[in-house]
This record gives sequence, structure tokens and C-alpha cells, in this order.
Amino acid sequence: MDTAILPSTFLLTLLLSVGLFFFIRASTKERTQTAQLISEQDEASLMPQLQEYFRSRSYRVAALDREQNQVTFEGFVQPSWFLAVFLTLLAAIGLLCLSLVLAILFPSFGTLFLGLILLSPLSGIFYWQKAGRLEKVSLKLETIPNQQHSSSTITVTGHRDELTELQKALQLKPFK
Repeated sequence: MDTAILPSTFLLTLLLSVGLFFFIRASTKERTQTAQLISEQDEASLMPQLQEYFRSRSYRVAALDREQNQVTFEGFVQPSWFLAVFLTLLAAIGLLCLSLVLAILFPSFGTLFLGLILLSPLSGIFYWQKAGRLEKVSLKLETIPNQQHSSSTITVTGHRDELTELQKALQLKPFK
């Protein structure tokens, strides 16, 4: 094989490994956002729906501020088995590629480099330990008086997936 091909293949494989490392690390990143949503319902009928929604998603009321009309819910978010297995599989494939390139570059240690694949379950363990955490969702309700009927504005701070599910479940529209 051409001697210029091996170092460039090693460099590209090393860059891909770095990308894989940051992908695995980003899988546990907290993705908290704030959104303003609007509902056609008034505050009195909307609040029980919000409480029921969060109760059904295993959240509980953590704090209540009646003066500012703000409620904070908290619940434990379980890590995903699928994602843990998927990350382990990705790490195994990435480490296999790296070990094959290293085995070609250094043939005397070829079989030793294949032992790198045994490190792949560490990515699933890392994800499992970091992804399971206590999530908080903060809601602030405000009534918008209107001539025909009153509507409500909800300012929600929480995980972006939770905000999307809330918006779908209660047919809330983004506030413009």
C-alpha cells in the first residue's frame, strides 16, 4: 500500500473518532428552553389540564408562587435503553475502525489494538449515568383580556422535547 495513504487514513479515522466522542458527550447535554405559548382557554380551565398533563408524565408540583402565578414541576427523566445500546454500538464500530487502521500502521501490535473495542460499553454507561436526571418545568400563566373571550399566555421553561409534547397535547400555539 502507498505510504501516503496510511497516514491520511489514520488522520481521517482519528478525526471521526473525535467527532464520535463529542457526539456521545452531547447525548447527555441539557436542552432547556423557554417558550411562550397561547391558549384560547381561560386560566381557570387551563390550569387543571396542565396539572393533569404533568401528572400523567410523572411530574409533581415542586414549588407554587401564587403571587406571580407560577408553578414549578419536577420529575425524573429515565435514560433511553435504545440510545444507550445505540451509542455503545456506534462506539464499537468507531473503535473497530480505529483499531484496524492502527493494526495496519503498526502490524506488530495488530491484535492488541483490537482490544480497544472492549472500551465501547463505557459510552453506554456514560450515557446511562448522565442522562437520568431530575428535570424541572416552570410555568407562568397570564390572562389576556379580550372582547369576545379571554385567552391565556403560558411562559414555559423546560426541556425542549417536553415543550413540544406539551404544545401538541394541549393544542397550544406559539405566542407571536
